[in-house]
Amino acid sequence: MTEKCGVVGVSLSGRDAARPLYYALYALQHRGQESAGIITHDGFQQHSHVEMGLVGDAFDEGDLESLAGSAGIGHVRYPTAGSLDTSCAQPFSVSFKSGSLGLSHNGNLVNADELRDKLAGKGHAFTSDGDTEVIAHDLARNLLEEDLVRAVKRTMGRIHGSYSLTISHDDTILGVRDPQGNRPLCIGELEDGYVIASESAAIDTLDGELVRDVRPGELVVLHDDGTGFDSYQLFEREHTAHCFFEHVYFARPDSVIDGQLVYEARRELGRKLWDESGVETDVVMPVPDSGRAFASGYAEAAAETTADGEPRPERDDGVEFAEGMMKNRYVGRTFIMPTQDERERAVRLKLNPIKSTVAGKTVTLIDDSIVRGTTSTQLVELLRDCGAEEVHMRIGAPPIVAPCYMGIDMATRDELIAADKSVEEIRETIEADSLAYLSTDAVAEALASDRDDLCLGCVTGEYPYDVEGEVTDRDVDRPEIDSQPMRADD
Repeated sequence: MTEKCGVVGVSLSGRDAARPLYYALYALQHRGQESAGIITHDGFQQHSHVEMGLVGDAFDEGDLESLAGSAGIGHVRYPTAGSLDTSCAQPFSVSFKSGSLGLSHNGNLVNADELRDKLAGKGHAFTSDGDTEVIAHDLARNLLEEDLVRAVKRTMGRIHGSYSLTISHDDTILGVRDPQGNRPLCIGELEDGYVIASESAAIDTLDGELVRDVRPGELVVLHDDGTGFDSYQLFEREHTAHCFFEHVYFARPDSVIDGQLVYEARRELGRKLWDESGVETDVVMPVPDSGRAFASGYAEAAAETTADGEPRPERDDGVEFAEGMMKNRYVGRTFIMPTQDERERAVRLKLNPIKSTVAGKTVTLIDDSIVRGTTSTQLVELLRDCGAEEVHMRIGAPPIVAPCYMGIDMATRDELIAADKSVEEIRETIEADSLAYLSTDAVAEALASDRDDLCLGCVTGEYPYDVEGEVTDRDVDRPEIDSQPMRADD
């Protein structure tokens, strides 16, 4: 799996927004590495700079100096819909007779093609095959006839799927979260303004204070003088559909998402993992980096109780936590390697065991997920080559059995090892001595959430959004405007 995207918007008083946006994008770099962009507005005109590559490569000093204005939005992209080129890089900008519009999108629409066809039939010309341009065109059309709030509500009524948006309408900055809150979005207060961002880590980078999450179905409009924001609850649903994988893998551990610190959520997932499937071994070690917090919580729980759930005897510290694998941070991600042979080689380039921690010992290896099984197979083999007597695999999430349609670039069903294999068959494939996953109920408990308020589509095959050809796990409550055909003046 690969990251989604990161969005940010700021409205400041007395200084340009470009540099704070640049720093915020650096803080969100983990959410997308394909392109980076910033749009600002100086009160008279819009300025834009969008390039392929990492944030540090996409901007130089001259680029930042050219982005004048105290209000703006930014985006880092990993493509989940659309081409791998600058035509789909964001923020996406539109100029029309009612002003200028910039839009950054994290998520994925499930009805983008249908809406694009309708807009094209009304004379809209599209320059990309991405869903972000569809949102921008629909919103621009609505702004010709409606005030800002009504225009946003009208667009939200038409687009289906997951989205967190930061929008610039001239020098006004907006934040929008879809009615089920699938993608994270939060508000922060700075010394001289306000910021909206995918994760609170971006707010921390700007020395700001987290105010709260943007609520599902909420529109937030930042004041153009940086003094505050207005809130409009445009849609409400009985249940949310928060993406549980934000806490399991995608978000930074130091971010707070939907009121919960990601690091502590992962530690709690690790504790649940011990409670459900703990195994007494000499050492427990994480697959770096995302497995680290899981392994810490797992080892902490093991120090309190035995694998049978009994209180740990005195002078028995439980399972030792150790950093048994070192990561080469200069090697690209294994899942972007084009062939199986290259993926297998990349694992050995990327991770190297510490032999003294492993040799002659029984080992529990903790990871956040198993996708294809390639990495897990190689890691088990590496540990055995280093002298591990037993290798037990524990996973801090349920098996991934289905693709994601909500903005995660995930393998197809044909590539997902758990789509057609039982846990025992997966264990045999990766050649571990034992294998256990966390249950969906344990995930909900660890995240202090009702199962009905989480998006679990990739681990249940049942989706909280109406996806053609897939099972929907709840009645999709459409707003009335969704069922209305696009009028001639729409």
